[in-house]
Amino acid sequence: MRINPEQGTEFAKMMVADEEPLADLNQVVDVFMEMNMVQQCTSFLLDALKNNKPTEGHLQTRLLEMNLLTAPQVADAIMGNQMFTHYDKPHIAQLCEKAGLLQRALEHYTDIYDIKRAVVHTHMLNPDWLVNYFGSLSVEDSMECLRAMLQANIRQNLQVCVKIASKYHDQLTTASLIDLFESFKSFEGLFYFLGSIVNFSQETEVHFKYIQAACKTGQMKEVERICRESNCYDPERVKNFLKEAKLTDQLPLIIVCDRFDFVHDLVLYLYRNSLQKYIEIYVQKVNASRLPIVVGGLLDVDCSDDIIKNLVLSVRGPFSTDELVEEVEKRNRLKLLLPWLESRVHEGEEEPATHNALAKIYIDSNNNPERFLRENQYYDSRTVGRYCEKRDPHLACVAYERGQCDEELIKVCNDNSLFKSEARYLVRRQDAELWAVVLAPDNTYRRPLIDQVVQTALNETTNPDDVSVTVKAFMSADLPNELIELLEKIVLDESSVFRDHRNLQNLLILTAVKADQTRVMEYINRLDNYDAPDLATICIGSELFEEAFSIFRKYDVNTSAIEVLIVNIRNLDRAYEFAERCNQPAVWSLLAKAQLDGVMVKEAIDSYIKADDPSTYTEVIQAANAQGNFEDLVRYLQMARKKTRETFIETELVFAFAKTNRLADLEEFISGPNHAQIMQVGERCYEEKMYEAAKLLFNNISNFARLASTLVHLGEFQNAVDSARKANSTRTWKEVCFSCVDAEEFRLAQVCGLHIVIHADELEDLINYYQNRGHFEELITLMEAALGLERAHMGMFTELAILYSKYKTPKMREHLELFWSRVNIPKVLRAAEQAHLWSELVFLYDKYEEYDNAVLTMMAHPTEAWKESQFKDVVAKVANIELYYRALKFYLDHKPLLVNDLLTVLTPRLDHTRAVGFFTKCGHLHLVKPYLRTVQTNNNKAVNEAINQVLTEEEDYEGLRKSIDTFDNFDTIALAQQLEKHELLEFRRIAAYLYKNNNRWGQSVNLCKKDKLFKDAMQYASESREVEIAEGLIAWFLEIGKKECFASCLFTCYDLLRPDVILELAWRHNIMDFAMPYVIQVLREYLTKVDKLQQANAERAQEEQGQPPVPMMTDMPLMITAGPGIGMPPPPMVPPGMVPPGAMPGAGVPYFAPQY
Repeated sequence: MRINPEQGTEFAKMMVADEEPLADLNQVVDVFMEMNMVQQCTSFLLDALKNNKPTEGHLQTRLLEMNLLTAPQVADAIMGNQMFTHYDKPHIAQLCEKAGLLQRALEHYTDIYDIKRAVVHTHMLNPDWLVNYFGSLSVEDSMECLRAMLQANIRQNLQVCVKIASKYHDQLTTASLIDLFESFKSFEGLFYFLGSIVNFSQETEVHFKYIQAACKTGQMKEVERICRESNCYDPERVKNFLKEAKLTDQLPLIIVCDRFDFVHDLVLYLYRNSLQKYIEIYVQKVNASRLPIVVGGLLDVDCSDDIIKNLVLSVRGPFSTDELVEEVEKRNRLKLLLPWLESRVHEGEEEPATHNALAKIYIDSNNNPERFLRENQYYDSRTVGRYCEKRDPHLACVAYERGQCDEELIKVCNDNSLFKSEARYLVRRQDAELWAVVLAPDNTYRRPLIDQVVQTALNETTNPDDVSVTVKAFMSADLPNELIELLEKIVLDESSVFRDHRNLQNLLILTAVKADQTRVMEYINRLDNYDAPDLATICIGSELFEEAFSIFRKYDVNTSAIEVLIVNIRNLDRAYEFAERCNQPAVWSLLAKAQLDGVMVKEAIDSYIKADDPSTYTEVIQAANAQGNFEDLVRYLQMARKKTRETFIETELVFAFAKTNRLADLEEFISGPNHAQIMQVGERCYEEKMYEAAKLLFNNISNFARLASTLVHLGEFQNAVDSARKANSTRTWKEVCFSCVDAEEFRLAQVCGLHIVIHADELEDLINYYQNRGHFEELITLMEAALGLERAHMGMFTELAILYSKYKTPKMREHLELFWSRVNIPKVLRAAEQAHLWSELVFLYDKYEEYDNAVLTMMAHPTEAWKESQFKDVVAKVANIELYYRALKFYLDHKPLLVNDLLTVLTPRLDHTRAVGFFTKCGHLHLVKPYLRTVQTNNNKAVNEAINQVLTEEEDYEGLRKSIDTFDNFDTIALAQQLEKHELLEFRRIAAYLYKNNNRWGQSVNLCKKDKLFKDAMQYASESREVEIAEGLIAWFLEIGKKECFASCLFTCYDLLRPDVILELAWRHNIMDFAMPYVIQVLREYLTKVDKLQQANAERAQEEQGQPPVPMMTDMPLMITAGPGIGMPPPPMVPPGMVPPGAMPGAGVPYFAPQY
């Protein structure tokens, strides 16, 4: 260590490198420290203590202690790497504090007093680390440390305390931190702390304390900002604080009072403290809309009028004039605003509030107010009128009338008995709804108001509309007596201006209609200038039919007059007399219409003929058809045809001819030129079974289809067929055919049917029609005849096959063999199945490639459907393999001798394992032996076991031995166990052979012993390669006295037998002669082996003598080989695992791992 400290250190590291060190660590450390080798000792301990074991805690403490005393930076680096955790932390913490490593000391201190002592020296600590360090302390410890830091040196530690408080204010609580800063009267710290959280906090106390701290520190901009932007502080509290603070700048107080409506208190405070300048600043620059409240406050403190006037005149910002007037008015100082109001009016101000205030001032000062109220266009009538109601009701009426304030005007007139003014206003107003209000029955002032309207208002007016609206209002109010008296005075008076006024005459008659109907006829006769049609209509609506009739007759409105007689009075006799007296076509037409509506068809037709009016021919035709008056209808239609050549008229005339059976006239009419719809009439005749007329009509238009239908109903079937041939319509052919079938005209029906069956859509209906009536033979004859047609289709062949299946089963097979490709096989399949035609069903399944169903059908009905060759051909094509096994079952039940032929066909797709199981379950394995022999080439386990079982049961040991040797995929042990108990020796021999193949040598040899199969026993013992089995067989031979077998076994099992055992057995049984050949052979082999060993030793010795010596390794590190000592020569290199010369095994020689 003294000569070479570095090598000494490396040597020390090597001694403690293993898990079981060769030296005590404490002693090694003492050696280093005795020589004051702190650096080397540190390097050694860092390497020795790298595993950080709990048992090495004192050494970790010693390592940190020596470095803290001599090299604090090294100790700081070691603790920074966090290599050790088991040292004495309190002791190391004290040493760190003494060494100036306050950060490490704080990391290790746990006592709050130690922490407080160290944490106050913030100038020696990293601020960011210190802030994070507080996150590991409890709330109480953090508060104690902050208090200690502020108490020790508030100027030095204030900034870091603010950072800590800002970061952990949620945990430490804001209230506690505020109390902490206030306890030291540190408003600067409080300001910076709260400034970091105030923008995110919703606590009222935080915002108030921040305002307070900002005021204390002179941060007026922040005070203004918080007062303006924050919504979290208590405005009352902040207002009182700012008033008590006596700030040089009152802007924060102004902002608070303006935001939270403390303007009145603000004005009182500023005025009493002689701060009028801030009042002007407030209303001029801050918030002009608060001027009304400011003026009210100044008036409350008896401020000078001049100051207030100047203040109002100086404000140019927007404010509410109504509020300003209200504030001044409720203090009875409204005249104070007169100069300002007049100046605004001169400037062209149109605001209603300004003019309202002027009106109030003029009314109070009696400065020609009525003229102002009538001429001014901008004041609010309701506001000014309400102001005038108690002062001058007449002025209130003027204001309300100007603004059409109806309700207010009526109320003030009623309250002050100004009914004359109210009546004039109502007449001029011309408002029906307003009239309805004042003329309501519950109005106690209605009677005096009506008197003033009748006596004054209407007499003064010359406007007809005023009178008209008033009269309508009286009518709506249901005042008939007063209204009639008024209208008679206006209209019937000779001197009245409105005597010839049409509207007033109309109103008088209307009023009489509503109020006194007995006077209506008098007014109709006395007056001449009224609207006759309208009044007549009103009279009709009021059920004054005679009055209405008089009006129409007076003004020669005959059509309307007869309408009244017909519709309202409902007297057709008077109407007929009136029509004869007038003799006008229009009147006759109206009468005819009424007669037609009254179901007087004959009279109506007569009236229409007199009126020469065919306009309502549709209604006449409908009524005549409904009543069956076709004779009269013919007369009417002949008249109408002369007036107009309408298609409908001529069509109905043709139908009327048919209904009256005037066939000659009918034929003459349709032969000539006409516009009648012959087809339509023919259809109607056909529907009403007038077949003769229909025959003429259809023949006229060459409609052979309908003609054929008509001829069928007339029984002319041959003509019907000819017509159908001309029509060439499927529908017609069907109709004629069905009719012929019903009449049993089968020849004609077949002619028609041949034209139907070629249409696939119609074939089913034709067949059903024949079948439903039992004509099966005729139907089959028809279908057979149709097969030769050029347009024969699949449906015909299919349906014929179905018919054969139902009615002529012997012919179905022949039909299918000829035409199976042209039939719908699925449909015929269902028919054959329903008819139980199993042979035909199999034939169809085969052709349709439904081989599964074909096989199932043949197995289900073997007597009728099964054929061996067909079955084998079809079953090989099935898709469902399950059918194979059902087919096998079927063959076993019905054709067991043919099952091998079937298996030959099924072999390519058959599951042989399942097939073997199937036959085993059925007990027919011997029956399918040829099949098993055929498929055994696949070496299938189940097949092999099955055929082995069959051969065993047949006692064919040669075949069994051949099967076992050729095919090995079977359960040999199970077969061996089965054969072991067989009564025949050859089968037991096969069992031994099987045991041998499965390496069960003992069982195999024992079985051979049991059956005295000496040769097999010796052979199996030799093949087993087991000494015990061979020696046991030798002993057994001696026991039964088979000396020759003993000698033979020595030869067979030579390499397995032990010579000493053989010599002992031969000596004990006195058969050395039998054992001598074996002994001679053994001696010869042993001598040969000894000679080879001697030769090999001689060659090895010769090789060792010619080998060069092993060189010394001089570059290896020194090692202790014999006790303590320094400078000993290194031991010679020895191969691993060998003891060096002169040393005893295990005598303390260390093992060194090879150097890589």
